[in-house]
Amino acid sequence: MQTEQRYYTPEEYLKLEEAAEFKSEYLDGQIVPMAGGSTKHNRIAGNLYTALNFAFRQQNYEVFIGNVRLWIPDKRFYTYPDVMVIAGEPEYYNNRTDTITNPRVIVEVLSESTQGYDREEKFRAYRTIASFQEYLLIDQNSIHIDHLSQTGKKRWELREYDQEDEAVALTTVPFEISLLDLYNKVKFEPADAQHNSSGSET
Repeated sequence: MQTEQRYYTPEEYLKLEEAAEFKSEYLDGQIVPMAGGSTKHNRIAGNLYTALNFAFRQQNYEVFIGNVRLWIPDKRFYTYPDVMVIAGEPEYYNNRTDTITNPRVIVEVLSESTQGYDREEKFRAYRTIASFQEYLLIDQNSIHIDHLSQTGKKRWELREYDQEDEAVALTTVPFEISLLDLYNKVKFEPADAQHNSSGSET
């Protein structure tokens, strides 16, 4: 027997989210619980956030991690990117200091259960944000990064990084981080190490 799908207003979602023990996304009426993060996921996001925050300490950029929500009005979508970079001042949705609307750079640390969603549906939604120009997708189980940069209207360029590269450089903000620093203290499982080894032979 099928049950009727419950649809929520954005206001209902925000009220529920304030009291919730775990974060959820909101997508055009549906509330979707977010998957829990691993220690590798946390280390990578934390390493990048720390380096960005230090690099921009005297510049007109701000960096937000995990708990700051993003509202995408064209898709009626609330979500929590792993890391966001804002150029200038954050634009808050409805004066809520926990929800912004104007990221320039968005970073997602990939997991097995969400990587397809991050690469496709989320990227499609992010592209409707006028300020959005750059997207990093960081693998937590191997040294691999997909770097997408906007080159024109409806045009994006892909650059891939792996263990053969020394650093990742953003194109729309002045920032570079070595792969050693990005993956600092990240310990790959034996299966992950085998994946890296086999990947380097191709």
